[in-house]
Amino acid sequence: MCAMARPRKPLLSTDRIVETARALVDAEGLAALSTRRLAAELGVSGPSLYNHFRTKDEILEAVADSVSAQVDLSMFEDGREWRTALHDWAVSYRAALRDHPNIVPVLAQGPGRRPAGLRVADAAYGAMVHAGWPPAQATSIGALMRYFIMGSALGSFAGGFVDDESAYDPADYPHLGQAHLLAEQQEKIDERAFETGLTALLDGLVQQYEQVKRAV
Repeated sequence: MCAMARPRKPLLSTDRIVETARALVDAEGLAALSTRRLAAELGVSGPSLYNHFRTKDEILEAVADSVSAQVDLSMFEDGREWRTALHDWAVSYRAALRDHPNIVPVLAQGPGRRPAGLRVADAAYGAMVHAGWPPAQATSIGALMRYFIMGSALGSFAGGFVDDESAYDPADYPHLGQAHLLAEQQEKIDERAFETGLTALLDGLVQQYEQVKRAV
């Protein structure tokens, strides 16, 4: 009697659990993730997950960190001027969050002990200090950028309006006559708003930076 051959690849791995959990959160939101549901999606028994993660919260932390790992940090290493680097980093950061908006509430709690999240914070802070920002102000810039980027990813301004013209009676909302058209232009409007805010934010930092350099 021949013994059954072992599968070449293990049925379960940390990466596979994280990828499946991320896809589930992306599709259905944080509330959809449970160890029972995840095990069913993976086609394994629930207890087998605990060989890789002790709790559901640990899985969520790993999912959040996998999104942080998608943020490009090369601009802080290739000699780009600090304003350009900060701009390009913010665009990459927002793109990662835009692709995985349902995990943003977990990311918004801060990096904690997540390795990729800590690398993001370390790279941005280090680049600002290297550019000549005092450590305290470099910390404030990191916090400011995180507030701005996370806030932009938590929801869509344009998507918050319905495409029903009758919902915005001019008698009640005299300046919202075109608001019903916003939803169909959601991506374009949100991208433009992000870039407008980012430019204004960075221009303001440039002015502060000039003051810092004069004070040295």
